[in-house]
Amino acid sequence: MAERKFQPGFRLSTLDVIVLVVGAVASAYSMTVDRWFGVAIAFVVLHFFLFCNVLRMSRVLELIWAGIFAALAIASISFDLLSWATVFAISSAVTVIVAVVEARRPSYHGVGWQKLNPRLPEWWATETVGG
Repeated sequence: MAERKFQPGFRLSTLDVIVLVVGAVASAYSMTVDRWFGVAIAFVVLHFFLFCNVLRMSRVLELIWAGIFAALAIASISFDLLSWATVFAISSAVTVIVAVVEARRPSYHGVGWQKLNPRLPEWWATETVGG
C-alpha cells in the first residue's frame, strides 16, 4: 500500500477538469431542453468541485448532502411537492451545515486549513503512523 502524502489545501487533477467540462456541456445542453434540469446539473457539478477540491470533504458528509439533494429532487420531479428554487435553497443550507461540520474536524485539510485547523500537521502525524 502506497504511503499517503501530506498535501492539504486546494487540489485539481486532470480527471477533475474532465468532470467539470463534461458537467458544463451536459448542463448547457440540458438547459436547452429544461432550464431547471440544466441548473440542477450545474449545481451538482459545482458541489462536486467544492466538496472534492476546495473543502476536501469527507465521504460521509458528501453522501449526506447527495442523499438530501436526491430526495429533494425526487420530491420536485416525481411528486411536484417542491419548486426547484426550494430544492436549491434547502440544498444550499445543507451545504453550509456540512461545510461548517467539516471545517471543525481535526482532519480538515481543505482551503484555509492553516487558519481553520492549524494543528492538522500534528493530527496527520499521529493518524498516519503505522497506518
